[in-house]
Amino acid sequence: MKQARDQETVQEPAGRRRCSRTVWLLLLGAGLLPKQAVGQSINLRQAIEQGTQAYPFLKSKQAEIQSAEKRLQSGRTEFLPSIIVQDQYTYGTSNALNGSFFPNEGTAMGTSGGIRPDNIYQGTTGSFVSTVIDWRIVNFGRVKATVKAAEADLNRSQVDYDNELFQHQVRIIDAYLTLLVNQKLVDVQRANLQRAQTFKNVVDAGVGSGMRAGVDSSLATAEMIRARLQLLESEQREQVQRLRLSELVGQVQPDMRVDSMRFYTTLPQTTFQSDSISPKNPVLRLFQSQINLSAARSTALQRSMLPSISLVGAGWARGSGFTNADETFRMDFSRGLGYQAYNYLFGVVARWNLTNTLRLKQDYRAEQFQVERFRQLYNDQQLRINRQNREAETQLLVGLEQARQAPVQLRAARQAYSQAQARYQNGLADLPTLLQSFVTLNRAETDGYVATSNVWRFLLLKAAAEGDLSIFMNQLN
Repeated sequence: MKQARDQETVQEPAGRRRCSRTVWLLLLGAGLLPKQAVGQSINLRQAIEQGTQAYPFLKSKQAEIQSAEKRLQSGRTEFLPSIIVQDQYTYGTSNALNGSFFPNEGTAMGTSGGIRPDNIYQGTTGSFVSTVIDWRIVNFGRVKATVKAAEADLNRSQVDYDNELFQHQVRIIDAYLTLLVNQKLVDVQRANLQRAQTFKNVVDAGVGSGMRAGVDSSLATAEMIRARLQLLESEQREQVQRLRLSELVGQVQPDMRVDSMRFYTTLPQTTFQSDSISPKNPVLRLFQSQINLSAARSTALQRSMLPSISLVGAGWARGSGFTNADETFRMDFSRGLGYQAYNYLFGVVARWNLTNTLRLKQDYRAEQFQVERFRQLYNDQQLRINRQNREAETQLLVGLEQARQAPVQLRAARQAYSQAQARYQNGLADLPTLLQSFVTLNRAETDGYVATSNVWRFLLLKAAAEGDLSIFMNQLN
């Protein structure tokens, strides 16, 4: 019996040395983790303001709005007449025949000259200036429908930006709350580690005096290492969340500090009335704008099948090295550069591409199906938001009750730990019973902060479903 005790006494310091080396390795590993420097502290409103001004994706949405504005301005120019001016100088022959021909892909090579028995391949200079005006005064609403489609596209871009801005603000608030609770959990685990270290020192003193078995020291060391690992894990989660929030704010800052504000001193007080979701919800407005845009495009396609009536006018002047009296011509370069003949032409033109209506009719029907598609997507999104809203209400009510019960749990856990500690020190309880109360206290401290944080996050979920962040922000006033 004495020999066994002596062997235990000999082996105990070696075990403690191994545990001590493990602890130092963990401490060294913790030193390799990025430390939280003391940076400038920002509150939630500042984080939202910075994020909405600096986030690149929001800037891309703003550029998309500006692009849509320019497309609208471009569409409005279709009300103006088409004016084409040209001035050309040529060098060529004048061989001609009676008869007509088709142009080459829209390019007509009009050769005017006398009809001779033989071709003359000697050319001379020529000049031609012209102005053509084509004003489609009657288009049966086609241009107006095109402009309406461009306005609908601009409205969709603006609503898309508003929705993305709203969603980004929600993401910032959620990341802010998540970082806050992770900071609190780091504090909890740091206090838990200090408690474990103090507890281990007491146990080691008892083992050293022979009042406790050597296994108690090993168990206390294991618990201290577990507490250290929990602290390292919580510090890692905190730093990851800090980087995520700083990204949403617009600049990655590993030393960002956030103000806890009122999130852990008060709980939100509010009542809920949500029989229906407002159409002003940014997500629903986005889907409605898609419906409006597709409907406007289908109207523009429908109007494109109709004819157009234009006022046309033209004036031109020509010069040539060939004479008007006979077939003689002069070879000097300046002969054909002066204008010799002048003409004008006015008229009314009606155009109707009959075969093009076959293609446009199918495009119109395809766009009508797009309208129905977006309408059903709107209904689907409305169902989802209604479900999310009711779900958020349920979670918030349960979360409030959990947050109210968390202090009761914490007081009971602290009392149980104190009692178990006293019983252990007086030899009335074993170490596993004390360790169980140790774990229960740590869990109760963690649950308290998590429950409070969940209440605010459920309120944020409620505000996101309603599409109104004032539901959340008003609780901070």
